[in-house]
Amino acid sequence: MTSSSGAPAASGTGRRPLLNRRLAEFGTTIFAEMSALAVRTGSINLGQGFPDTDGPEEVREAAVRALRDGRGNQYPPGPGVPELRQAVAAHQQRRYGLSYDPDTEVLVTAGATEAIAASLLALLEPGDEVVALEPYYDSYAACIAMAGGTRVPVTLRPHEEAPEGPDGDMDDAARSFRLDLDELRDAVTDRTRVLLINTPHNPTGTVLTREELTAIAELAVERDLLVVTDEVYEHLVFDDAEHIPLATFPGMRERTVTIGSAGKTFSFTGWKVGWVTGSPELIGAVRSAKQFLTYVSSGPFQYAVAEALALPDTYFESFRQDMQAKRDLLSEGLREAGFAVYQPAGTYFVTTDIRPLGESDGFAFCRALPERAGVVAIPNAVFYDHRAAGAPFVRFAFCKQREVLEEAVKRLRS
Repeated sequence: MTSSSGAPAASGTGRRPLLNRRLAEFGTTIFAEMSALAVRTGSINLGQGFPDTDGPEEVREAAVRALRDGRGNQYPPGPGVPELRQAVAAHQQRRYGLSYDPDTEVLVTAGATEAIAASLLALLEPGDEVVALEPYYDSYAACIAMAGGTRVPVTLRPHEEAPEGPDGDMDDAARSFRLDLDELRDAVTDRTRVLLINTPHNPTGTVLTREELTAIAELAVERDLLVVTDEVYEHLVFDDAEHIPLATFPGMRERTVTIGSAGKTFSFTGWKVGWVTGSPELIGAVRSAKQFLTYVSSGPFQYAVAEALALPDTYFESFRQDMQAKRDLLSEGLREAGFAVYQPAGTYFVTTDIRPLGESDGFAFCRALPERAGVVAIPNAVFYDHRAAGAPFVRFAFCKQREVLEEAVKRLRS
C-alpha cells in the first residue's frame, strides 16, 4: 500500500507511516515514471540523462583487462585503488593547477550520487541549513533530508537578452538562467552550514562565471561556510563558457569538497565511478560516512577510469565538440517546433519554455507528449521546491546518437 507520493503508507489504524518522515515527500522519481512511459509507448526517451552509446573503446578494454588480470574482482581499498586516486590528482593538477595528495585528499565513491550523500551526511547536523541553487538535481533534496538538514533554495531566474540591431526579433533572444547574488547572500543565516553549488548546472545548463564564483567564494569565506560543489559536467562546456573549480579561489581549497565523476565525461554511466577531492580533514569526514554506505564499489572499473583520465586533451575536446553539435541540432529543432529554448552553456540538457505552444503545465505536457509525438521529456518542476516557478519549463537530453535526435526533432515538428 502506498501514499499519493508513492511512499509506503501505514496499514490499520493508530500505526505510524512506514517510511521515515524525512523521506515522506520523496516517492518514485519522475525518471522512473517517464522511462516506463517511453517503453510503453515506444517513444524516444530524451528524459533521463544517459548516453545511448559507449565511451572510448580503449577505456572499455582497460576494464576487460582489469577483470582478466584479477584486479578489482575482490574488495578494492576503501579510499579507492591507488591508480585512480593518483589519476584524479594528476587530472586536477593538469587541468586546473590544483594540487591534491592522492593518499589523503582524494576519495573514490560509487558515482557522484554517493559522493553527494556521503558529503552531506558527514558535514551536517540536524537543523543545519543548506543553501542550494534551484532547480536542483533531485538527489540533493533527499540527501539533505536524510542528513536532517534544512534546504534553502536560491532560484536561478530566467533571463532574456534581446538580439542586437534594429531588426532583432525576441524569437531570437538569448535565453539563459542566472544567479541573483544578492538573493544568495540574503539566504545565508546563522544556521547555514553548507553552500551546495552545481556548475555546470543541471538542469538549466548554466555555467557560473568567474565573477559569480568570486562572489560565492567571498561569501563562503566571510561567513565561514563549507561548500560542496558538484562539477560532474566539468568537461561539457560550450561556446565561450569556461569551467572554473571553486576550489581555485582564495580561501576555498580548505573549505570545499569538489565532486567529479567518470560517467558524464566518458559515457560509462553504469560503472558508477565518482570521486571527491578536498583537504585531509574534509575527505576524512566524508570517508567516515561513505564507508557505511557502499563501503567500496566498481573495482575493475576504477582501473579503467584511471586510464581514461590520462587520455590526451584531444579526446576531451573532441567529446565537447560532438556534444555541442548535438546541442545545436536539438535546440534548433525545438525552436522550429515552437518551443522557447534556453541555450545551455554546459551539461547535456536543453531547457525549454512550453508557453509559446499554448501550454503552461509541464507535468501534463510531458505525460501527454509520448502519445502526441512519440518523445519523452522531463518537467523541470520536479527540480524545484517552488513548483510554480518551474511549471512551464521542460528538459530534453541531447546525449544521444545524431540519428536519434534527428528523428525526435522530426516527430516534434509534426
